[in-house]
Amino acid sequence: MKWTNSQIPSERLTATPELRFPDFRDAPSWEGKELVAIADPIVERADNEAQHNVLTLSGEHGLVLQSEYFGKQIAGTSSDRYLRIQRDDFVYNDRTTKASEYGTIKRLKHHPHGIVSPIYKCFRFKEGELPSFWEWYFESGAHEAQLRSLANEGARAGRFNVSIGRFLSTTVFSPDPQSAEQAKIAECLSTLDELIGAESQKLDALKAHKKGLMQQLFPPEGETRPRLRFPEFRDAPEWALTTVGELVQTNCLFPPRDGNHGNIHPKSSDYVATGIPFVMASDLKAGLVDTVNCHFISKEVADSLQKGFARQGDVLLSHKGTVGEVALVGKISTPYLMLTPQVTYYRVKDEKRLSNLFLAQSFVSDEFQWNLIKASGGGTRSYIGITEQANLSVRLPKNVAEQQRIATCLSSLDGLASAQQDRLRVLKIHKLGLMQQLFPSPPEAEG
Repeated sequence: MKWTNSQIPSERLTATPELRFPDFRDAPSWEGKELVAIADPIVERADNEAQHNVLTLSGEHGLVLQSEYFGKQIAGTSSDRYLRIQRDDFVYNDRTTKASEYGTIKRLKHHPHGIVSPIYKCFRFKEGELPSFWEWYFESGAHEAQLRSLANEGARAGRFNVSIGRFLSTTVFSPDPQSAEQAKIAECLSTLDELIGAESQKLDALKAHKKGLMQQLFPPEGETRPRLRFPEFRDAPEWALTTVGELVQTNCLFPPRDGNHGNIHPKSSDYVATGIPFVMASDLKAGLVDTVNCHFISKEVADSLQKGFARQGDVLLSHKGTVGEVALVGKISTPYLMLTPQVTYYRVKDEKRLSNLFLAQSFVSDEFQWNLIKASGGGTRSYIGITEQANLSVRLPKNVAEQQRIATCLSSLDGLASAQQDRLRVLKIHKLGLMQQLFPSPPEAEG
């Protein structure tokens, strides 16, 4: 990326992306200009007598119907101060969100028109500018330095108190709108986004297929036979209804354990760059344990702890805060994993009667998850301790061979979903990298 501050004939800002399409490699650098030169503020108020789509701005989903996003319309009976917007208008929310530290800018593209709260800053690009290009411009983070400058000026309680006039005084960079470079960039990224959407739908379909299959392979609540059984087990006995505590008492399971509580719990100062994985609920992802991005503690610290030593083949269940995440400990390069008090390990004692793979699949079944959430109280403060976990019901075939057959079938779907998730992640990384190269990143504006 090249940055030039030319003085011919007067101070003129230009920027050049790292990557340009072949047709535009010899084209002029992108010119910097204030937004107000190419976009107008929206000041039209809502007609209080008319019916309008009341919209809200979501960092993840863009401009969505308020009634669908919140489950109700919260604009109140009077909306005369709301701003009227139409398709291809842009809305800026000048507050910190999960999606953006310096505010979120989105284009209205799923509705022909609507009204939004006056706390938003709304603007419309002038004729000749391509809204889809500018949508990707803001999405790429190319404008982040300018937003950071605004945030530093007026931040207060998570909102930056930016007027529409001050927002439109920020500088943006773009190719000549007559050159078709805007259209080429927008088309490229939109096509990639459509591919990501299609791959996301495939992942959703795999998850839905597994969910539906589990509902057939596990007996409905209150019944002892599933609707669907593999041919070799159609005449097998009814499933057993037991509890976690009974599986321990009958020596199918070792007593479950979680991590160390209180003063003995490792502190953040104990974290090291490499060592024994220190597994939290957030490290249980898609049925696997993330031993790459988790925290680590030294073996000396881990060996000084009293419990929570999970090993290969253990089934992990999160039981505090984030309740109901399940993962199987696969091959690990350390003697064990160390668990936080958020996570319980379940270790099979008698493999001739209980399959650890089946136990993991049983824990993600609708019935078990529902009972788990109900017993934990639900909400952000959800918690179910080891003692209460003993009362959780488990349904399983009496023949371990049938357990393994079911687990193998469902695990194969998990493998397909995991591969699809990886494919999706690679596409998203590619999209992010492409945006960073197709749009220049000028230095932060002076406040």
